[in-house]
Amino acid sequence: MTWDAERLSGPDGVDWRVPVSELENRRSRLSSALADSGIESALIDDPVELYYLTGGRQNGILLIGADGSGVSNTHWVRKSIIRAKFESGGDNAPGPIEPQPRMSGLADAIRAKGGTIAPALLAGKVPHDRWQFLSKKLSSLGESEDCTHILYKLREKKSDWELQMHRESGAINREMFAAVRDCGGLGKTELEMAAAADEVSRIAGFGGRIRMRRWPMDCDRVVIAAGRSGAIPSYFDSALGGLGASPISSLGAGHAKVEAGEPVIVDIVHLHRGYVSDCTRMFSAGPLSEEWMQRLSDMAEIKDSVVTSLGQGDYCSKAWEIGHNKAVEMGYAEHLMGMPPEQAVFLGHSVGLELDETPVVADRFDRELVVGGTMAIEPKALYEDGAIGTEDTYARTSDGMECLTMGDSWELMTEWDA
Repeated sequence: MTWDAERLSGPDGVDWRVPVSELENRRSRLSSALADSGIESALIDDPVELYYLTGGRQNGILLIGADGSGVSNTHWVRKSIIRAKFESGGDNAPGPIEPQPRMSGLADAIRAKGGTIAPALLAGKVPHDRWQFLSKKLSSLGESEDCTHILYKLREKKSDWELQMHRESGAINREMFAAVRDCGGLGKTELEMAAAADEVSRIAGFGGRIRMRRWPMDCDRVVIAAGRSGAIPSYFDSALGGLGASPISSLGAGHAKVEAGEPVIVDIVHLHRGYVSDCTRMFSAGPLSEEWMQRLSDMAEIKDSVVTSLGQGDYCSKAWEIGHNKAVEMGYAEHLMGMPPEQAVFLGHSVGLELDETPVVADRFDRELVVGGTMAIEPKALYEDGAIGTEDTYARTSDGMECLTMGDSWELMTEWDA
């Protein structure tokens, strides 16, 4: 049976595979990090980490040896091995791609690749029963360490190619806001407007899933909350939850309609080839009151203070302190990032292939956003009659902070005709 590999492409046949040079560099960085941690090898089977290191997420596992370990890097695949080879670069793939051995022979297969002790596993990501299963199969090699933190730390610093993916994601994010602007207005439901943004996202290549680390979090990529919808609490660990379409989908846009003179907060996430852009802007049918507009101005000032702090290399905890103290001085202690007892305690979260990466602008995150790090900064204020705020995604550069989403090119408030 034959199939057309050329169909595995982006729009108009564009090659959307991760460049082989990226995969080689990532594996090299992981090998160095393993050696620095005194770990002989790692066995990777989480879909996000597999994509990061192989360019795809086929059903398989990846063995990566530390520098100087003598362990041969090998991508073992159950299904589909032919697709895994194509997605990893075909004949230029950065290492052998082989059929996955039977799990009963996994330890022997690792020995054959030069392993002498059990490889480290992603204990912080894989389910407990998967960890137990793999540990049992590897028991003759000893006990496995946890290498989750190593992968997380490596992915905090984005390459130039990854930053370009974030920029392209941000450009599509803007088009989604334009769709909300053009279709929204008085009497429109939150879901109608979200559907217009969703269409843009899907046509541009969004794969249908936003990945998160923290269990059991899942996320809707278009959260629209009109008026009092902004005050509805939810399970989601953020300021804004929204109504959601139903109790099983209790996050995001719901069936409420836009009314005149109320704040409509629109929080959009898009993934371009896996890379997150996260942005928030305000809308209203007719003008908002001076009180609401002042709140929006205050949130923008708080955001600017956090961005400045991160750009000059302050610890994330320091940026939190600066932003939080400013909010308290302005009178938002009971409204910043929610209302008691359900306030979120952060002002920014790193993004990448997942929405909730590290570091976070929060107390006790005593380290900086590294140059090459990408973060969404999102101060919001919630009241019984609505929510207001702003958000953009940034990259830290050697010169400060680069906005990857809309920044000053899109007004904080867009007004529909009432």
